[in-house]
Formats: sequence, structure tokens, C-alpha cells
Amino acid sequence: MNLTQRVKNILLQPAGEWAVIEKEATSVSDLYTSYIVLLAAIGPVASIIGLSIIGINIPFAGTYRVPLMSAIGQAVVTYVLALAGVYVLALVIDALAPSFQGTKSQIQALKVAAYSSTAAWLAGVFNLIPVLAFLQILGLYSLYLLYLGLPVLMKVPQDKALIYTVVVIVAAIVIFGVIGAVGSSFVSYPSPGMMPRIP
Repeated sequence: MNLTQRVKNILLQPAGEWAVIEKEATSVSDLYTSYIVLLAAIGPVASIIGLSIIGINIPFAGTYRVPLMSAIGQAVVTYVLALAGVYVLALVIDALAPSFQGTKSQIQALKVAAYSSTAAWLAGVFNLIPVLAFLQILGLYSLYLLYLGLPVLMKVPQDKALIYTVVVIVAAIVIFGVIGAVGSSFVSYPSPGMMPRIP
């Protein structure tokens, strides 16, 4: 299945798409090269453009543009950690499955981690315009995708799916919170008094 069709299906008809995904034969390298690497790049690329070209409008202080090399450094680190983070999340999903009467399968766990992240990755496009970055909250739809995908791919009984999802979400918050903190440490913002005014 092509990338555009998969994205459309997982967002608009996730229940049916998870059933299709569950039966697909794939590998870690295929998932990364055909899906994860491409979608995970949306936020970091948008961030470079938003921070360095468009800039951040700070009331009463002007517009601040992060130096290009700082923005690129942050984007590269965030991107690499995000690629690793998906794999770590898959390991957590796989390790927890038996605790919720599910079946262990690293490849199925990676499918869940990758495809459920679709909405969050697409929401990264709002980094293009820093003032709209708050709209990344739309990426929370990924939590619903995760909830639908876990019982199908990891064979978790429906009555255990919600608590399994909650535990996985807590793990994801920790993993991607660390990624966000590390990535943000590469960008420094001046204090308002030190900022040059840029029209």
C-alpha cells in the first residue's frame, strides 16, 4: 500500500485499516524506510522553517529568528531521537502485552507504534508557523488510534484494551517527553531585553 493511502485510511477509517495492517507481512527496515522515516520528518523540517525563516513573534519585542544552525541541530537531534523513540515504544508495547493477556510480537508492536503515531507526526506541520504550534494538540488523535490498534495487533482482550492503552500512553509520554526536552536544549531564546527588533 502506498504512503498516502495508508495515511488516509488510518486517519479516516482506522478500525478497518488496523485489520488490514494486522495481516500484512513486513519487516522493521520496511516499516522505517516506507513510513516512519518519512512521516517522522514532518515536524523537524517544519520546525526549521518556522523557527529560522518565519520566526517567533514576541509581543512588544519583535520577531526572533533562531539561528539556522541551531534550528537544524535541534531538528536533527529530535528526528533521530524520534526514530529511536518509536522503536523503544514498540519494545514497551511488546513487553507489556502478556501482562494484559496479549501476544508478544515485536513486528506487530512496531506496527502499532508507527501507525498510531500518524496523527501526531502530521500535526508537526503546525511547526511551520510557530504561533499555530498549539494546534499540534490535534495529534492527540494518535491516542485513539493506539487504543484501536493495540487489541487488534497485540491480541489483547477488549476488556483489557483501555488499561493497556493507558499504560502504553504513560510510557510514550515519558519517552517523547525526554526527546522533546533533549531537542529543545539545542535552541536558546534570548531574553526580551536582549532581542533585536526585526521588522
